[in-house]
Amino acid sequence: MSKSSEGKPTVLVVDDSALMRRILTDVLGGTSGDGPFRVIATARDGFDAVRKVHQFSPDVVTMDLEMPELDGLGAIGYIMSESPRPIVVVSAHAGPGTAAAIRALELGVAKPASATKEALRGLAPQLQEAVRAALAADISRVSVLARPPVPVRQAPELGLRPRARLAVAIAASTGGPRALADLVPSLPTGRGAAVLIVQHMPPMFTRSLAERLNTLSPYQVVEADHGTPIVADTAYVAPGDYHMRVVAAEDGPVIALEQTPPVWGVRPAADPLFRSVAQVFGVRGVGVVLTGMGRDGADGLRAIHDAGGAGLAQDRESAVIPGMPVAAVQAGGVDAVLPLGQIADRVTIELVRRGGTRG
Repeated sequence: MSKSSEGKPTVLVVDDSALMRRILTDVLGGTSGDGPFRVIATARDGFDAVRKVHQFSPDVVTMDLEMPELDGLGAIGYIMSESPRPIVVVSAHAGPGTAAAIRALELGVAKPASATKEALRGLAPQLQEAVRAALAADISRVSVLARPPVPVRQAPELGLRPRARLAVAIAASTGGPRALADLVPSLPTGRGAAVLIVQHMPPMFTRSLAERLNTLSPYQVVEADHGTPIVADTAYVAPGDYHMRVVAAEDGPVIALEQTPPVWGVRPAADPLFRSVAQVFGVRGVGVVLTGMGRDGADGLRAIHDAGGAGLAQDRESAVIPGMPVAAVQAGGVDAVLPLGQIADRVTIELVRRGGTRG
């Protein structure tokens, strides 16, 4: 952490509004530390926030939720997995999928309905108290708040769906929540396919991500549970801290969760999922590698490709961080490199080629 020269705690202020950044900076103590804290930096979106957490190592972060590029929920997930520290949510709108994140952090400040300077400055006492509470919080507790796996086969809405005949496996890391929010709602239904998603995020945030995607998509999107049958028109998000695989069973493929060692430093990782899709679905599998740092998914996508499935990668121009898709191309498992907006159409083509006709 980075204490100021005066020994005051340092704060990173994250908000897409320049006015909010200025006012929050002032009420917390400014950049010179005239108040109880010193604002060490500000960020305009979630991606900028992740970068500046690593650059400045603030003691606490204030986080808006609704932002471009990478929203607050996505940024919280990356910060808590890569460089954990207290975070205070400062937002006027806690939209779908954000409740779990705010409950877990147990700290939140609501922006006033009126965005006047006077109303925003009225946040000062509440915000300062929330920052003090955040600094006293034990953030090590956050990682144990994920619920243990409970078989979801009891859910009638899943049980009524036919078993999936095809699988679309997706890997994403930095910038992934936004990319998934664009891609998953556009994927085709009625083709007998299930979607399996690995997004690099810690426990609890993956459940919030699934809830958010569920509100946007014709697919039913759930956080995966151990032993769940894999059914059509359903998307499964790997839970934080668990690798997700598909395994063959008597009645059809099911999901297996395990806490074997991290792969490429992360758990969940895409490579274990992709390899299992190659083994179980073979030619009926489609793999997609989206934006992210590192090379997770590259070897697994090659396995899908070598098993007769299709491998797709997001292009450099539309990726927040192109590391993962570039590594997938270099590994030789990519059949097409596409802008994010064209991937769903190509997935549809691949599913039809592999027997995913309607009916």
